[in-house]
Amino acid sequence: MIGSLDTWPAWPEFSLNNNAERSDDLIQFKKAIIKEYGQENLTRSWVKVCSNLEQITAKIRDAGSTIIPEIAFDQLQYLSEEQKEESKKIGCFIIRGVVQRDLAEKWLKDLKDYVSENRKMVTGWPEQTPSILRMYYSPSQMAARSHPNSLKVARELISWWHDKESPQSPDPLTYADAVRIRPPGQPFFGLGPHIDAGSLSRWADPTYRSCYAPVWQGNPEDLDLYELSIRKRANPRLFPGSAHCSVFRAFQGWTSLTTTGPGEGSLLLYPHVKWVMAYVLLRPFFKAPNTEEDVLDASKWTFDPDTPWFPGTFRPESQRLSISSHPHLHLRDCLVHIPPMEPGDTVWWHADMCHAVDTEHKGTGDSAVLYIAATPSTEDNIRYIDSQLEAFRDGYFPPDFRADGRVHSLEQKYKGWLGEAGIISPEGRSAMRLDVEA
Repeated sequence: MIGSLDTWPAWPEFSLNNNAERSDDLIQFKKAIIKEYGQENLTRSWVKVCSNLEQITAKIRDAGSTIIPEIAFDQLQYLSEEQKEESKKIGCFIIRGVVQRDLAEKWLKDLKDYVSENRKMVTGWPEQTPSILRMYYSPSQMAARSHPNSLKVARELISWWHDKESPQSPDPLTYADAVRIRPPGQPFFGLGPHIDAGSLSRWADPTYRSCYAPVWQGNPEDLDLYELSIRKRANPRLFPGSAHCSVFRAFQGWTSLTTTGPGEGSLLLYPHVKWVMAYVLLRPFFKAPNTEEDVLDASKWTFDPDTPWFPGTFRPESQRLSISSHPHLHLRDCLVHIPPMEPGDTVWWHADMCHAVDTEHKGTGDSAVLYIAATPSTEDNIRYIDSQLEAFRDGYFPPDFRADGRVHSLEQKYKGWLGEAGIISPEGRSAMRLDVEA
């Protein structure tokens, strides 16, 4: 059975004495939440959340990766409401055969040719052994994002969200992201357990933290992570950082261009989203007991309004998690490999989901994925995509990828650059905000 890692990688552990970010404003963020919601409500949530995590851990430990739903592309529109709700509760799933295998393999061949022809200009990360390439508009990426099936999936997944204020268009937008081609034998420790869409901003931005109001109110069971009315106005980039995305992605996604299995540069997910997110939010308000044997007993933890520490939280980075800083998550048991992927398959995970990337690639061939998310047409997202389009037309890389010290070359100068001609469908042009009246 495919499941958790056999050996836990040397990912960083987070403690108050280990490179912790500490400043006076951290206490103020905690006190603002305590003042609004009260110690009693936070404590009640803490006990409920830790209890539920024990049950979730047992389920994941027994099921391994089989707990992650697998959906055939041609069945996506026929899912029952019960099937949708189960996939939403887990928060991640595989959609098989979104594009035909031979087309995905052609995209990979074309992508490698494009990289080879422009080798002197292509940059990436990590700097010494780049596998995440800072290219955003290669013909393969443009074709994949604008493929009707890719957009059909995104539209369906966006429709799983709801907005109690006003109906939202399910039409997806195209967020231009990078591409990964990871050769076998290349170690990679840069993406341990983490949650994207901001870090400290979840507590510091009043709008963002109000998305999670039931957690603060002592009723975490009522948390609805698919309610868009407040989330669409949250600011994940309250604190500048190259890890933070300007747009709200309803689901993050990988489109696979290769056959990739566990231990071959694949993805690991924590296949439950609501109770994990609730725990991460509450964790800064509680101090562990002094004795190791009491650590997993939530009632032995002490309410802590005064310590300026948010475990695993660093302003410029995604929210980090570790075994020692977040013990009730049982990461060793619950962070599981996704099932094997074939060219043309996709994997999707909720914006609040804990995930990580294999530190090892023990396969025999490249592990290649395109980063393609389900990005809804909210007002803030539209504003960003319009700025992205302006940069695209000027030949520059997307605004989210202009970090200080990051080296790019202008893709408009690449051999094989197609520009707008790389978009293969009318709906792909609309998703890029081309031919759309302001």
